[in-house]
Amino acid sequence: MATMQSLKNRLVRDFLMNKYLYLMMLPVIAFYVVFHYIPMYGAIIAFKNYTPMKGILGSDWVGLKNFHDFFDSYYFLRILKNTLTISLYSLIFEFPTPIILALLINEVRHRTFKRVVQTITYMPYFISLVVICGIITDFTNSGGIINQLFTWLGYDGQAMLQKPDLFRPIYILSEIWQRIGWESIIYIAALMSIDQEQYEAARMDGASRFKQMIHITLPGILPTISIMLIMRMGNLLNVGFEKIILLYNPITYEKADVISSFVYRKGLLEFGWSYSAAVGLFNSVINLFLLVTANYISRRVSKNSLW
Repeated sequence: MATMQSLKNRLVRDFLMNKYLYLMMLPVIAFYVVFHYIPMYGAIIAFKNYTPMKGILGSDWVGLKNFHDFFDSYYFLRILKNTLTISLYSLIFEFPTPIILALLINEVRHRTFKRVVQTITYMPYFISLVVICGIITDFTNSGGIINQLFTWLGYDGQAMLQKPDLFRPIYILSEIWQRIGWESIIYIAALMSIDQEQYEAARMDGASRFKQMIHITLPGILPTISIMLIMRMGNLLNVGFEKIILLYNPITYEKADVISSFVYRKGLLEFGWSYSAAVGLFNSVINLFLLVTANYISRRVSKNSLW
């Protein structure tokens, strides 16, 4: 009882000292409660034959039937393979690029040039995704500038998005172009927190700028890289369906259709609410497992973790 009273007193005292910080947290908490936690109630339709007329509670309970239908379907292996392939390509090629950009920007001494590079790399992130996909489509069409460039190099000139084998490279490269500047911000901020006296000591010892980057800069931002990698692993299967839906077509379904786009197509276009909910729930469970696993490995290997 005394322990509980002491904890209560500490909480009250902390709230009074930081009441404005707690008030600033309220909109964020409200957002997650309203848009993330309350909707979790609707996940039970994955175990029902949901019909809007009967509602969530009134719909017939079918247990794991929707999951069995998904696992036994032709689409299961295809969309799982596509999702994992695109996610791994993104992890291998897209995740390191903002780190590399941040390191390069950190080595630039000309402030004006540094700001210009940062501004140019940030800009694509703030362009509407519809506009981005329109640009990609136009540039890769048979008369597009990128298509024409590759035609000079021996390409046959066919619209690139009509070829399944080219969809993944186009998607990954466009992700890098769109996100590299924005995602580098957190690494640039981490670089600013490194003690500058370490660089001075290294220069006095004769270390080159490359060795300073290897032995001081990279270890300095390693905790940030670890946390970002854990968060990326937790969303490994959440390939953004918006861009894929805007870029893919029935010809490229074989290589482009992923879990999120499959859920959209089955749930909203074909009205298979329970089936799509089961697929989405399966995706969330796998992501949770990957998040916990990545956090555990990171805590054991580098002592950095989310919890």
